[in-house]
Amino acid sequence: MTVLQEQGAAAKLAAAKMALADTETKNKALLAIADALLTHQDEWLEANAADWEAAKAEGMNDSMLDRLKLTKERIEGIAEGVRQAAALPDPIGTVTKEIERPNGLKIQQKRVPLGVIGMIFEARPNVAVDAAVLCLKAGNACILRGGRESIRSNTCAESIMRAALESAGLPADAVSLVKDTSRESAKEMMHLEGYIDVLIPRGGAGLIRSVSKEASVPVIRTGEGVCHVYVDSEADIPMAAKIVYNAKCSRPSVCNAVECVVLHKSIAEAFFNKILPLLDEKNVEIRGDAKICNILGTRAKEAAEEDWDTEYNDYILAAKTVREPQEAIDFINAHGTQHSECIVTANAETAAQFLDQVDAAAVYWNASTRFTDGFEFGLGAEIGISTQKLHARGPMGLEELTSWKYYVCGDGQIR
Repeated sequence: MTVLQEQGAAAKLAAAKMALADTETKNKALLAIADALLTHQDEWLEANAADWEAAKAEGMNDSMLDRLKLTKERIEGIAEGVRQAAALPDPIGTVTKEIERPNGLKIQQKRVPLGVIGMIFEARPNVAVDAAVLCLKAGNACILRGGRESIRSNTCAESIMRAALESAGLPADAVSLVKDTSRESAKEMMHLEGYIDVLIPRGGAGLIRSVSKEASVPVIRTGEGVCHVYVDSEADIPMAAKIVYNAKCSRPSVCNAVECVVLHKSIAEAFFNKILPLLDEKNVEIRGDAKICNILGTRAKEAAEEDWDTEYNDYILAAKTVREPQEAIDFINAHGTQHSECIVTANAETAAQFLDQVDAAAVYWNASTRFTDGFEFGLGAEIGISTQKLHARGPMGLEELTSWKYYVCGDGQIR
């Protein structure tokens, strides 16, 4: 057996025990993890600082460095997310459907764990914890495979979580980290049939597309975020400027950040008059169509065709003008990634048209796309944002990490 197969076999045994763990024990383990993350935060910060310095020396851009960085405040937020997950109702064993057939068979559909969940993710060390705690609360085991840039941070987090699990009486192998960060280990995970029940990639477009194309184990596609804000002719311009600035600049490296603003041509100039002072604070580069470039002159660069499909993860904003809401809807459906899309308008009818017709996991009216997040949706820590339509869509909380089993009870029926 390879090292990864041995790890998979251990996770499979741990998953069988996790599936039988009661809610009290799982919650005890999660609270132990939250406490341990704070108790050992200096160790985690030290490991993260080494990752951050190495990534900076290798030329990682500022937005990705921010994505990699841990702080005491961020660790406190991560721990709070773990506690929120512990406080959530346990979905396992919930009866979701009951049927009694004419022949007397009694059928119940119950939620059960998925089993072993594999996670391939990139620079964000918080993902290791977020993924693990949701998997554990839903009765699963998980195998985590982060990127090279966060290996020290992830190794430290794994050690902290495994010790906390054992202290609560659960198997340490319910959480494990792939230490080999080569492409070969990622490819092996994609084909680890018999060990991994579902694989979830979380990161940039390249990673997600590669896993979706290559994997022979089931995949839940997440995270690719080319998000838009459409500012309608009847928008409150100050509100629109505030929303777009937040969606672009509060944290540009995350998947729910806006990459393109779509403007009704009648308000484009008024909108930029309002938002430019805000964008200038962050030196946001604007890549616009001909009308935008005409309005902004040298402040904007002419957008290339690929700009409409690019997830920048940086202080860059594409800008497109349209003549009517339907044109905005069609443009977003053609160039979005089915993640999060927003309309800013005072017209409820136009808003309803947008919300009903735009194809995305989350659609917003007069609110920032940055709210597409498990914590903000009240789901506790989140394992990712699913942009597919099968099984799970949008922020993936506990229920999305379960499957169903049919319990069929009879008294001798035959067919």
